[in-house]
Amino acid sequence: MELIEINGRSWKKYKGDEGQDVYVAQFVEPQEKILGQFANEESYDILVDEDTDFYLPSGNAMFNDTPVEDESNVAFKFRKNVFTQEEQDGAFEGLFDAAIESNNRGMAAGPREETQGNRDWVTGFQQDVLAWYEQNQPLDLEGGDMLENFAKKHEKAEDEIRGGVWLRTKVEPEFGTYKEFFPKMMDKLASMSIEEASAYAKNVRKEMISSTNYATAIWSGIAGFYGRYPRIPYGRATAYTDHHREKFEKCYPFARRLDKVFRELLPTRYGNQKEYADQLDNKFLIGEDTTFTTITVNTTTSDRNARMACHRDAGSLNEGFSNLTVISDGKKDWKGGYLVTPEVRAAINVRPGDLLLVDNMRIIHGNTPIEAPDSGAEDLLRMSLVFYFREDMMKLGSWDYEHLRRAYVDDRRKNEDHKLWRPYWNGVSPSMWDEEEWYEYLTQHGGEDMLRLYHPKAIAAKEEISLEDFFA
Repeated sequence: MELIEINGRSWKKYKGDEGQDVYVAQFVEPQEKILGQFANEESYDILVDEDTDFYLPSGNAMFNDTPVEDESNVAFKFRKNVFTQEEQDGAFEGLFDAAIESNNRGMAAGPREETQGNRDWVTGFQQDVLAWYEQNQPLDLEGGDMLENFAKKHEKAEDEIRGGVWLRTKVEPEFGTYKEFFPKMMDKLASMSIEEASAYAKNVRKEMISSTNYATAIWSGIAGFYGRYPRIPYGRATAYTDHHREKFEKCYPFARRLDKVFRELLPTRYGNQKEYADQLDNKFLIGEDTTFTTITVNTTTSDRNARMACHRDAGSLNEGFSNLTVISDGKKDWKGGYLVTPEVRAAINVRPGDLLLVDNMRIIHGNTPIEAPDSGAEDLLRMSLVFYFREDMMKLGSWDYEHLRRAYVDDRRKNEDHKLWRPYWNGVSPSMWDEEEWYEYLTQHGGEDMLRLYHPKAIAAKEEISLEDFFA
């Protein structure tokens, strides 16, 4: 065993039973400030490129001669050449089209770029200017020019993660051009009375700025299956899986290999995840025989960006474990793209065929820059895949029950005679799953046994009423 010391930090290192490198970090550095920011070569001290087990410090016994190798202390386990080329090819073909341009990755998308598509972000300076005029306050309390104060305030503004964008179709008719229109808007505001400027600023916010709060667009998508959420209150296949089922199934051999190695490397965490998976209708599992419900697909090419800023994942089963793999098409390549864990100052060079099991719920992680290979930008292609079990899937009933919930919502949405129907109604209403309308629908289409299984209170109430009627 050796003690590695770099830049005042230390790790214990020795060889494991399988010949893998084993690291035990003697520290965990709080890195909350890096959330939403990109990792780089200054974010790590150790580069992992071989089979490795990496542990977090265990309690106060971090300098014991024999570290406690418990799965609860695993930061990550990395193995080279886990997948065959055939398995990788199947995953590539089955999942490449799942990645789409997305504004929904939040902090993982990183700081805002200068533009969002062909539109400009509404900057912090612009927001302050509009808000000040809206408040009928063109001058500060000392009578000074607040515009100068705002300019100084935002000279060294921190990178923002999300924001609104200017609507080009609304800006151009008034200002003639979209480029550098805001100084013209400021001149217009300055020429108005206080009351006029306030009304105009309010209208600008209402008409010229998107109501949607965007994050930087990256190429990321979801395959597999999803649980319920308020606007879509039923378990289902993701849109990609639903529309490309035959193609999606080509990733099953890859998923099964991953599942097998997960069981071998982290038997306790795997057992926890399998216990949950066994309670779920297997039609919601990848391949119907793994412990995964969902796959996140991120793609970087010459015209696609999927570099992830530092973040923690959410939504995975806390008692289980997530993973990361990368693939290409067998012909193209990339440089960089190391996965960095800045709290323990380690980076992992994950290449096609490798598997990284990582505690991504607890550990902050992100990528270094992903660069084109020496052969040129046209040969850049990197797909990262994260297979996981979504914790909210445990709220689901059987596949057939969730299908009936979906059909019920659709029937309500399409029924213009429904008492709640209105244009653009999505068929969802408060307390709809505790109402007689749903109970009758479920009984008619799923049978009373299904009603009894998922809504026993409805059966109890029904039987109680029947009993009262009998004695009456």
